[in-house]
Amino acid sequence: MLPCLNKKLFGVDCLGCGMQRSIALLLKGEFAGAFHMYPAIYPLLLLLTFLGFNLFVKFKYDSFIKATLMITSIVTMVISYVIKMKIIF
Repeated sequence: MLPCLNKKLFGVDCLGCGMQRSIALLLKGEFAGAFHMYPAIYPLLLLLTFLGFNLFVKFKYDSFIKATLMITSIVTMVISYVIKMKIIF
């Protein structure tokens, strides 16, 4: 696995820390473990799947769907980061 440059330099996790391990767990079929490692993995996979599918098939509300999936992914990343770092709780 590639080390996180942010964690190596500053000693603090970044918003993407855990994504590589989560993908590795997904490839092994450990879906709950992948979610536990990085909760934003499923919204990100859904977004990437939609973007790839949208290259070939155009939808009427594709920009709304893309924006919704992007916002969902970002919000999930931020909430999981805040919980992981115990900033609020």
